[in-house]
Amino acid sequence: MNIAVRYYTRSGNTKKLAEAVARELGVEALNLTHPLSEPTDLVFLGCSYYAFDVDGHVKDFIIDNALKIRKLALFGTSAMMKSTYKPVKKVTDGAGVELIEKQFHCRGSFGPANKGRPNEEDIKGAAEFARELVSRLS
Repeated sequence: MNIAVRYYTRSGNTKKLAEAVARELGVEALNLTHPLSEPTDLVFLGCSYYAFDVDGHVKDFIIDNALKIRKLALFGTSAMMKSTYKPVKKVTDGAGVELIEKQFHCRGSFGPANKGRPNEEDIKGAAEFARELVSRLS
């Protein structure tokens, strides 16, 4: 199975999870400035909420790489929201990309909120999510 890990972060919180997912799967975590170079069976995409939506870079990445993404799995952080599924689903539906319903999401530090998050438990949870999803899809 061909797997890629991509992420978008402003604070570095989601990058921590991306690196844990990539380490678990034996691939490299790259930010969204790195398009997919080949068709990919499963893309783990890390993103967060910013002003109650995902960043435009995330949407652009999905649209620009849609023909190379067989399945997309989400992981990420945010200070308040619990899931980026709904805003990403709008994009994947329009781009013809299959979005896996199961995802990993945890709190991320933002100013005084959620200090120290993602923490070690969150990072382990992201790695476990990736391992279990790949095992289930293999």
